[in-house]
Amino acid sequence: MLRERSFELPATLIATVLAAGLCAGTLVAQSGQNSNTSLATGTSPAAVGQSSTPAARPSGATATSAHYEPNRLARRAEMYYAGVWGVDSFNVKTAESGELIRFTWRVTDPEKAKALHDKKLEPFLEDAQAGVKLVVPQMEKVGSLRQSSTPEAGKSYWMAFSNVGRRVKRGDRVDVVVGHFRASGLIVE
Repeated sequence: MLRERSFELPATLIATVLAAGLCAGTLVAQSGQNSNTSLATGTSPAAVGQSSTPAARPSGATATSAHYEPNRLARRAEMYYAGVWGVDSFNVKTAESGELIRFTWRVTDPEKAKALHDKKLEPFLEDAQAGVKLVVPQMEKVGSLRQSSTPEAGKSYWMAFSNVGRRVKRGDRVDVVVGHFRASGLIVE
């Protein structure tokens, strides 16, 4: 027959565990209080509890805020577009009160970027969420609303897509296609 054994924990071990739990609870409550205080006063939670004197900061350090960049591509994607297509710095914005969507890019290698400047290719902007495919409009006196001149390194170029009915909105993820070139997942600003 098996005998049941009862284990008794020493009183000091129980007291230590309880004290650690109370200390942890107090620290969590204090950190929550600091973040609430920082929201009320307009300071960042990281700045609460730090001295604001210049001596507390390392020399040459400045406070910088991280800005959200919606069209920021992954480093690997940037390297792909620069290496294969000779372009980078994509930007997609609404223009003319949302009636046009403007796509811009910067040329890094003019020889590789010629594909985006080919007049024979019909570019389009695709928004799967809205279920539309926008094209570059052909104006009577102006012509096509795109730059198709010979690309030069370091220069930025653009093309505008007609957004009749304003189906594509800010915050939508879109793809820009010109021949075999495809820039995917760009966010409209």
